[in-house]
Amino acid sequence: MSKVRVGTGYDVHAFVAGRPLRLGGIDIPHDRGLAGDSDADVLTHAIIDALLGAAALGDLGTHFPPGDPRFKDARSLDLLETVLGRVRDQGWSIGNVDATVIAQEPRLAPHVPAMRRALARTFAVPEGDVAIKATTPDHLGALGRAEGIAAQAVVLLERNA
Repeated sequence: MSKVRVGTGYDVHAFVAGRPLRLGGIDIPHDRGLAGDSDADVLTHAIIDALLGAAALGDLGTHFPPGDPRFKDARSLDLLETVLGRVRDQGWSIGNVDATVIAQEPRLAPHVPAMRRALARTFAVPEGDVAIKATTPDHLGALGRAEGIAAQAVVLLERNA
């Protein structure tokens, strides 16, 4: 049986007026938030999918079906905690998380430390085990036109002894 597993995750949501912008579990000042059934935290969603993939437990939509009223406006860090419980029940622990947020706006670099802290707290790992980077699409495509935000993540799981 493998002692380590790697999973990848990706998510993208369109901007919408009238919602807060939440990434990595923190609110980011911006004039628009992201559309979605939950709080639409694309960073946390990408990490959830990476965790589920590494543990071979399906995907975000399998565990939290779109349109299910139980998850309307759900806090994505709560969804992450649920998934972490399932992953740990399978005998895995977090090795590290590496994620990238792709957004033309707002400028995210000042918020990266707070996102890392929030996610590391949720994972119950040192901040040094959680890497988050922010980049822009250089005005290319829908993301470059600031129509939304995307995120991708890689997670390393280690088999518990």
